[in-house]
Amino acid sequence: MTKIAMIGAGSTVFMKNLVGDILQDKRLKQAEIALMDIDEKRLTASEAVARKLVEQLGAKATISKTTERRRALAGADYVVLMIQVAGYKPGTVTDFEVPKKYGLRQTIADSLGIGGIMRGLRTAPVLIDIANDMRELCSKALMLQYVNPMAINCRALSRLAPDIRTVGLCHSVQNTTAELAEDIGVPEDEIVSRCAGINHIAFFLEFERLMPDGTRQDLYPKIREVLAKGTMPKTNRVRYELFKHFGYFVTESSEHFAEYVPWFIKRDRPDLIKKFHIPLDEYISRCEKQIKNWDKQEQTLLSGGKIKVKRSHEYAARIMAAELTNEPTVINGNVANHGYIENLPEGACVEVPCLVDHNGIQPTRIGRLPVQLAALMQTNINVQELTVEAIATGRLDHLKQAAMMDPHTAAELSMQEIADLVDDLMKAHGSWVPSMRETAQEFLRAAE
Repeated sequence: MTKIAMIGAGSTVFMKNLVGDILQDKRLKQAEIALMDIDEKRLTASEAVARKLVEQLGAKATISKTTERRRALAGADYVVLMIQVAGYKPGTVTDFEVPKKYGLRQTIADSLGIGGIMRGLRTAPVLIDIANDMRELCSKALMLQYVNPMAINCRALSRLAPDIRTVGLCHSVQNTTAELAEDIGVPEDEIVSRCAGINHIAFFLEFERLMPDGTRQDLYPKIREVLAKGTMPKTNRVRYELFKHFGYFVTESSEHFAEYVPWFIKRDRPDLIKKFHIPLDEYISRCEKQIKNWDKQEQTLLSGGKIKVKRSHEYAARIMAAELTNEPTVINGNVANHGYIENLPEGACVEVPCLVDHNGIQPTRIGRLPVQLAALMQTNINVQELTVEAIATGRLDHLKQAAMMDPHTAAELSMQEIADLVDDLMKAHGSWVPSMRETAQEFLRAAE
């Protein structure tokens, strides 16, 4: 029986989507699903939802819950990570509120920027701990890593736990495909694409329509028509502006992408914020709304009625099924760059098409990206590499240098202001940020 451990399963809605995908696959209907979270109340709700899905879908899966991570991991074939270290409060709130005192505003703050750096500092050591547990309890398992900051986390794992099978999974490629399909009026299921880069800054190198006769129609002219007419949704103006100047369409949402570059969020340019419809503090607003609506949402999920279940865009169940049956599938996965993209650094976390079958995750070789795209990605890779270096070595100066290299932060603050901001964030996070020196020593011991 296939055992699937879900770490952070108190993320009930996301858990529901993944478990729904798993139970709808005939090859996984008898899986053992171990739900783990440190929040017992949310974990209990997730267990009830999962059991309801088993019954509703006529599956024979076994559902268990535990607050003990090692118990969930023991004997697992797949380990799905969906945790948020320090949670919305105090973690995310701190990542927004302290930078605001310096005049630095953010939108999502979980992947790059000063917020992404601090989240990486909190999160990557926990992922390494999980990898160390896996080495002991389920050494052949595949870690399906959904946690942001994706690139920082995956780079830390590939550097500090290289013997653990892992792939980083995101839904930005799938979501962007659906959005562009709507923008240009082409059915999503007729679109085929080739997309590569780094997480949240991957680009559609090809975006085509598969015609009935087997030929392919280039859809970029239709995207250019949307740009020329200005008919894109107002919430997507940032990405179309980037497309205008760089020639390819990026996979991450406009509000998210705006904080990866120095061009859109400027405290002395409110006109840019308005023109490009950039929702500052967007993640805070989303979280507050979700918290406010959770009780009602939980009641709906646990009521006597059926749970709405449809296959999601997530890759997890497809990967498991492909490995178990040798029926291949293709995903976009985040992996260490071992020559897959020639003009990005060796070892950096890249997002490329991957073939999955009984041989596991097999990244495909892209070659060289258009030079302007690689240059844009490098500005983010600089931050990711320095952050992981700080985590691996315990050097605070590298953490500050990572923040100084961040495009948005550097565009707004002086070097000394950035250094002071990092000090303030370290103090504000307190025990949620591990002692960097002690953490680095633990990594070295684990690697011996």
